[in-house]
Amino acid sequence: MTSLLLLDLLLLWSICLSTCSAGPGDLPSLSPQHVRFISLDYKNVLHWAPPADSSSDLRYHVQWKIYGEKQWSDVDGCQSISRLTCDLSQVTSEPREWYYAQVSVSKPGSQSAWILSPRFNPSWETSVSSPILRLSVKEQGIVVRLRPPRSPLRRANGRRISMAKLQRLTYKVYLIPPNGKEEVFEVEGCSKQLMIPKLSPRTRYCLQAQSIQPLLRHSSPRGKAHCVSTH
Repeated sequence: MTSLLLLDLLLLWSICLSTCSAGPGDLPSLSPQHVRFISLDYKNVLHWAPPADSSSDLRYHVQWKIYGEKQWSDVDGCQSISRLTCDLSQVTSEPREWYYAQVSVSKPGSQSAWILSPRFNPSWETSVSSPILRLSVKEQGIVVRLRPPRSPLRRANGRRISMAKLQRLTYKVYLIPPNGKEEVFEVEGCSKQLMIPKLSPRTRYCLQAQSIQPLLRHSSPRGKAHCVSTH
């Protein structure tokens, strides 16, 4: 009798583990996958992959919170959406804070559990894009002006904040002659201007630039090549 009772209890426990603990619709096959932040110039976008049990009528719901807080908040514009991204730049706008986001997916009659992102810090995890180049040819050589990339964060007057105000940046400028060895120049972030002298006359040179994050040891890809001809 005791053995039968024990078997009954074990059976009830296994049923409870497979059904009771999940709640309505919390099916593992329905949960979104690979929830993570991808950040470029402080544009902090949450990405995820569809669940294994994917269909065309899935809708996603996104929430966020600051690390250490208990309360989750819905992200405006990211409730019952069909896309696989959500821009959280405005709610994760403090560069020194740590954030979490979570995603749930629903379909008629069912909703998944919330899937948590890794902890995210904008200052440490944002990548930076290349600077914009402005070139002018003088008798002395080529003047290179560098404009830092801009973030989606805005000042009180509505103007976007330069990445140079949010992080320490330096730059590399690549001079590419038509026939010869490429030269590299380093520019401190505060100067934003470089004069390249002693160039061959009536010669076409191309230049590219790259942003460097020294503290993080990260760098952007090289930007688009800009070409000019000397006098």
